[in-house]
Amino acid sequence: MLHRIPVPALRAAFYFLLLAVLCAGGPSPSVGKASQAEEPVIPNFFGLHIHHAADTTPWPEVPFAQWRLWDAYVAWPNLEPRKGKWRFETLDKDWELANHHGVGLLLPLGLSPDWASSRPEEKSAYHPGNAAEPKDLEDWHNYVRSVATRYKGRIHDYEIWNEPNLKEFWTGDVDQMVGLTREASQIIHGIDPGAIVVSPSATGPNGVDWLREFLAKGGGQYVDVIGYHFYVTPQPPEMMVPLIRRVKRVMEENGAGEKPLWDTETGWAGPKPFPSQELAAAYLVRAYLLAWSSGVQRLYWYSWDNHTWVSVQTTEADNHTLTPAGRAYGIIHDWLVGARLDECKEDAAHTWSCHLERGSETRWIVWNPQGAKSMDLSEKRGAKSVTPLLGVMRRMASPSLQVSEIPELISSTEP
Repeated sequence: MLHRIPVPALRAAFYFLLLAVLCAGGPSPSVGKASQAEEPVIPNFFGLHIHHAADTTPWPEVPFAQWRLWDAYVAWPNLEPRKGKWRFETLDKDWELANHHGVGLLLPLGLSPDWASSRPEEKSAYHPGNAAEPKDLEDWHNYVRSVATRYKGRIHDYEIWNEPNLKEFWTGDVDQMVGLTREASQIIHGIDPGAIVVSPSATGPNGVDWLREFLAKGGGQYVDVIGYHFYVTPQPPEMMVPLIRRVKRVMEENGAGEKPLWDTETGWAGPKPFPSQELAAAYLVRAYLLAWSSGVQRLYWYSWDNHTWVSVQTTEADNHTLTPAGRAYGIIHDWLVGARLDECKEDAAHTWSCHLERGSETRWIVWNPQGAKSMDLSEKRGAKSVTPLLGVMRRMASPSLQVSEIPELISSTEP
């Protein structure tokens, strides 16, 4: 069975390199206006990973619209453990659950079973041989065709492989991944023309270079969406902004600038232990705010029921009781969906302010990642109330506000 394992040294090294690369210039003073700034935040922006929904994990009590089936026991080795011997029971249950709750599925395709692997004894993140390319392209064809045919009209979104810039997940080269993407896209679109094919989602600092090569070699023409994992762990969410900008620049330079950008996996694996549950909740909220304002159209949080690898956990060990971060997921969904998020700005004191409009109501979400700072509210005309992230709305008592790492919602609505 496939399961998330602790981050190996290779992956950890990539994240430390990410810190060095991104901190060199520091965060930008302003995210600026995103391409979707004129459109309201849509429910599809909110995605989750759930590992065990088909058996032990109760359905989440927070609203979300999309579910990415990674570490959910439905990768290629799970579906076809032996050549021609299919096991669709878990994926069928996942689809039934998603359909019952009105949630869409994103199915990553990949991980070679040992019987189909070019290097069946080679080490990988899960089982030997999983990270190698298939030795026979026809096995890949049969796998993709079988899945796309069975779930035509039911699963609409497919992602090619996972984190191919990391050797623990992919030991082939970029040309081979372009080939797998081309073959899978042609099969999927031939069976279901309305299906969406997401590119292989790279991660970390060298993921940008991997994506550049993938697009330069023609991979972008076979996909409908560019996927990326904007992990910046153990750094704060504000470090996502320069990484998103780098990815978008690479997309534009390689003819993919008009394609949607999805963050198909993000969360935190560090620091451990996390300083506080309230700060964990703040990280989740700040990630969603900064991703949308930077032009990311979907964000799939990792993970609802993981209690080993992740440090920002959304449920307790029972996979049901909400942590503060779990509560915050529902809160930021309610704050954002249906509102227009104009922009997020960072001022000279490093206080961030995101401006929203919902009908005739004006809102601002504010925080300072460096800690407590006094904020002058005089320019936020009409501000009448403030709602702490995990608290209740109260009337504004003065023209200034003590902000912190925990976001607060300022509104023109009376309490």
